[in-house]
Amino acid sequence: MEQLNLITNFLKMKDKNITITNECDMGTHLELHGHLDYTAPKCPSCKGQMAKYDFQKASKIPYLETAGYPLLIRLRKRRFKCKECGKMAVAETPIVKKNHQISVAVNQKITQLLIENQAMTHIAHRLSISTSTVIRKLNEFKFETDWAKLPEVMSWDEYAFKKGKMSFIAQDFDTNNIIAILDGRTQVVIRNHFLRYPRQVRNRVKFITMDMFSPYYQLAKQLFPHAKIVLDRFHVVQHLSRAMNRVRTQIMNAFDRKSHEYKTLKRYWKLVQQDSRKLSDKRFYRPTFRMHLTNQEIVAKLIGYSQELREHYELYQLLLFHFQEKQADQFFGLIQDDRQTVNPIFQTVFNTFLKDKDKILNAMELPYSNAKLEATNNLIKVIKRNAFGFRNFENFKKRILIAINIKKEKTNLVLSRC
Repeated sequence: MEQLNLITNFLKMKDKNITITNECDMGTHLELHGHLDYTAPKCPSCKGQMAKYDFQKASKIPYLETAGYPLLIRLRKRRFKCKECGKMAVAETPIVKKNHQISVAVNQKITQLLIENQAMTHIAHRLSISTSTVIRKLNEFKFETDWAKLPEVMSWDEYAFKKGKMSFIAQDFDTNNIIAILDGRTQVVIRNHFLRYPRQVRNRVKFITMDMFSPYYQLAKQLFPHAKIVLDRFHVVQHLSRAMNRVRTQIMNAFDRKSHEYKTLKRYWKLVQQDSRKLSDKRFYRPTFRMHLTNQEIVAKLIGYSQELREHYELYQLLLFHFQEKQADQFFGLIQDDRQTVNPIFQTVFNTFLKDKDKILNAMELPYSNAKLEATNNLIKVIKRNAFGFRNFENFKKRILIAINIKKEKTNLVLSRC
């Protein structure tokens, strides 16, 4: 008996009214057999004295795994009968809630695992419970929007919920807390959500960072009239980089596919995209050239194949330099001077930059960007990939909010809340 009591102490089963009578190794899982019994209480209905009656059929209570095996407690609970009104009652224990079969410890473990990026089916398999139990626990999380508060700096972006379906997300730039997750990125969906905030609350927003998705511009001005739009610097550089890559491809395709020029331009395309200040000066043997060369020397050979490629490469590197050094006058001066003479691919990009000049200037002058929100989007992809996708948007939304808005808090605070 002392050994069995040691097992209950090890499993943190503090209820002294539980007596373990046997333990069994079933091969696939472990079982503890026992009964719950204590002095007859007062009747909850008439407050009369109850008497011990009999034991219920053993309840199967899943518990946390032990020694790598799932643990099942087969617990027989004492029944009581009132001497006066005849009402029946069942003995209760802290290890499991009244009228429940899942132990409190397992419910707490479900909450902890939901905070991690694990699929609900994996959680159910790990704890030897049904997926429906995990979903019910997920539905206990409640997230209410505070319609009287908005941050001064907000980040907007979109993410893929399903294939071909984009959804909208807004995040507090300073705290990284999610402000809104909407099932769609259309102007109607976004407008209907943010119009629920009072106008004086929306007027407090000073800056909104976003990518170069033009439908957001006018919408942001309508909803937040005092906010400045700050374009994400990464997307500005990305536009330049893609234009440079398309020009390189265009020039490369003008050569014969079996020619040395075609092969080298195709093999070392990344070096043309890279910032020239970051090119390595280490010398390695290059099979394509059959000699030892540095990355800088390779680029010099590549741009030597075409005068057009050389001119656009030098322009591209100058634009990168001025943008990264936040030299707005030189950056837009180059665009104005060369807009009419460059390749049509670059002309399209330059026209876009001139149209959004005020927003790019904000990006160069202000310390805000979408970098933190892009990290959140990466976490969303991990959640979706681990779960092999979601069919229910509300479940997906809750998993994101748990991972972002709750994960920073201590686990015991989360458990007390749920």
